Amino acid sequence: MHIYTVDSFTDQFFKGNPAGVCILDNPASDAWMQALAAEMRHSETAFLLSGEAGEPYSLRWFTPLVEVSLCGHATLAAAHVLYSTGSVAETLRFATKSGILSVTRDDTGLIRMDFPAKVLQEVGPPEGLAEALGVEPCWVGRNDLDYLVEVESEEAVRTVSPDLRALEAVDARGIIVTAQASQPGADYVSRFFAPRVGVPEDPVTGSAHCALAPYWSGKLGPDTLVGAQLSERGGSIRTTVRGDRVELAGRAVTVLSGRLHA
Repeated sequence: MHIYTVDSFTDQFFKGNPAGVCILDNPASDAWMQALAAEMRHSETAFLLSGEAGEPYSLRWFTPLVEVSLCGHATLAAAHVLYSTGSVAETLRFATKSGILSVTRDDTGLIRMDFPAKVLQEVGPPEGLAEALGVEPCWVGRNDLDYLVEVESEEAVRTVSPDLRALEAVDARGIIVTAQASQPGADYVSRFFAPRVGVPEDPVTGSAHCALAPYWSGKLGPDTLVGAQLSERGGSIRTTVRGDRVELAGRAVTVLSGRLHA
């Protein structure tokens, strides 16, 4: 079977968010996919299985510890592999635990993904969250996946240094820390921490932008914005809110390709 490492939400090697992509010949067991994801040690590894003619690809995502229900950068990586290897030339459709996700690529190589919006509800911060992050929240929201914590400035996002062990106790997939951008070329900035699912800090998190996009579009006005993720590797996502869906747009580069012997 073919396996790849792809850097997503970037056009530069060793930037953005690396994802594994495994093209399955036949259905594989959950235990085998989880073991391979642990071996790859990326924040997510995507597993693709071609459907019958006209049917969508099956797509699943595993962190080194658990299967997740939604992942943006590994979906981008999977689409990039299919497009760059000539496997498809038209709209892609993926059957996932979050429903059917459709993906297109324009003439410039920009890949656009149609994802569900993950609208936030304002909540009180759970016990220990602010202390674990070491920040003073301006606003806290929750959806079915994550907490979002808005802080006062881009610099506060850039310098946050959380107690990851304490964050593991927060009952959520992950914690998004965000602020309005002060840097040129971006509208909002964020970082994403998910130690509970084996990802201490994710470099660029597409699924988090399913919450960030409607949140910041609601505050700033335009439906289309650019979000910069301030991890060490860094990366950016163009987001467009379309009703209850969010378009995530970005680029990717293949770093490694090979054959799997396991």
